[in-house]
Amino acid sequence: MLAEGTKAPLFTLDDQNGNNVSLLDFRGQKVVLYFYPKDNTPGCTKEACSIRDNMPDFSRLNVKILGVSRDSGESHRKFIEKQNLNFTLLSDPGHQVMEEYGAWGEKTLYGKKSMGVIRSTFVINEDGVIEKVYKKVNTATHGEDLKKYFEGK
Repeated sequence: MLAEGTKAPLFTLDDQNGNNVSLLDFRGQKVVLYFYPKDNTPGCTKEACSIRDNMPDFSRLNVKILGVSRDSGESHRKFIEKQNLNFTLLSDPGHQVMEEYGAWGEKTLYGKKSMGVIRSTFVINEDGVIEKVYKKVNTATHGEDLKKYFEGK
């Protein structure tokens, strides 16, 4: 997993509407790049809704939110509509960006090992440098935790 102080790897992925979104599009702004396993699952829904509920504060603080999973744009659109999400979701079906950030690897669930998304979040500063890494995420409070981080700066 990438460390704080590291230059964030550049990428371009499709959003929920099939538009190309590049990390370079957000130069000069703070970005929260969060990786999650799957749309419409309990933990991922809690996490997304926690972020959604804090979006007015993120907007006020000029922080852009980008969620990334392997799901398709269509799946993302349905997730956004169902949960009334107010931020961009990106598709990384081949998990290339996840691998670059160290958000793809071996996981153990109920004693069984498998390869998959490692739930993690990267705060990227205005110059494209990773300033904060969340390796352990509390899905229910992640939005509030991020808000506190930005307000404490």
